[in-house]
Amino acid sequence: MTTDEFSAAGELSAEEAAALDAVDEAAVARTLSELIAIPSVTGTPAESEIQHELAGRLDRLGLDVDLWSMNLPELRADPGFPGAEAPRDEAWGLVASTPDGGDGPALILQGHVDVVPPGDPASWVGDPFVARTVGDTVYGRGACDMKAGLVAHLAALEAVRASGARLRGRVGVHFVVGEEDGGLGAFGTLRRGHTGDACVITEPTGGTLVTANAGALTFRIDVPGKAAHASSRDEGVSAVDAYIPIHQALAALEAGRNADPDPLMAEYPIPYALSVGTVRCGDWASSVPDLLVAEGRLGVRLGEDPAAARADLERCVARACAADPWLRAHPAVVTWPGGQFASGRLPAGHPLRDTVATAHADATGGARPRERGAPYGSDLRLYAAEGIPTLQYGPGDVRLAHSAREQVSVADIATVARTLALTVLRTVGMK
Repeated sequence: MTTDEFSAAGELSAEEAAALDAVDEAAVARTLSELIAIPSVTGTPAESEIQHELAGRLDRLGLDVDLWSMNLPELRADPGFPGAEAPRDEAWGLVASTPDGGDGPALILQGHVDVVPPGDPASWVGDPFVARTVGDTVYGRGACDMKAGLVAHLAALEAVRASGARLRGRVGVHFVVGEEDGGLGAFGTLRRGHTGDACVITEPTGGTLVTANAGALTFRIDVPGKAAHASSRDEGVSAVDAYIPIHQALAALEAGRNADPDPLMAEYPIPYALSVGTVRCGDWASSVPDLLVAEGRLGVRLGEDPAAARADLERCVARACAADPWLRAHPAVVTWPGGQFASGRLPAGHPLRDTVATAHADATGGARPRERGAPYGSDLRLYAAEGIPTLQYGPGDVRLAHSAREQVSVADIATVARTLALTVLRTVGMK
């Protein structure tokens, strides 16, 4: 997509003004509540349920719908498979497209339908899958991450249709499963041949444009010990004690990897976090444990080859083992299960950045949103790897995602929907 394929900012056309007026905030709130009520936790049958529900909504918008059951064995065997953590027996892909209007560009609007588990029910006010509305704010699991983004896409498409505009190009909506545990849905969608000239993902970006994502790799470290009765612990070696120097080495590794971040990531205290999320050890209180298993995530720097990031952590663990008498003879083992997110970014100077920023300013009557990177992995890198310029712009604050405080403003969803409607009209073009 070249610069001249984007409409310049300026006075709104009649179709653009009509699209802005067509966004219905009451309908936005209602649709969000209906989607939150489908508990589409990653890997559960409700992932499939929401795909079928959304397929019906997209069909009623007059789009051509492709809803298919993904061939999981084939995708898992693909050398490029991005990894997965949640077990699943099925996965459904969903793409809906406007009719090809002619020689205009193709724009992808993308969002993931899966949500993370709600955690302790006692930490929520009410049922996490029953939307709770207080004033303009909707609470619930998936409210901002990212069912609000799905609703913004639906509202934008409805607004474009209501505007009466005849599109010169094509819009493709990609609603995908499995983003939270690696990107299976986006990977399968791209492998099916659904592509475009540019892509906007409505992850919660808090009123900013996210043009780059760090990556994230799931690791596992098996640390051996030597079992013994606790009363004779000197006869054994505790795997807990053996793990301590490795944990200290990981902290030093994190500090080194964050010493000179990319300018897009400089606002974050730890742009490329290394975190141990689970530690499992021992099977009996009065036994010296003979195995500790630590699992966590390693942040991947912008532009860094994931293989180089993996090698960095493996060298770190190997050095810690070499410096310890027990681990030198019984080294820890590093493996890489689960999600494997590379980094990704929008190409420098690509006009999609300015088009979305200007559309936001025109939709709100305010300033253009600032540009930044994000410290988490997302589907952006899968589209970028296929040569599709991609950025993230969506309603909600990611700092509230995955928490019992998850929430989103209906006005924010409406702003994103209006911005997306203008973006569609200015990228795809009108006849």
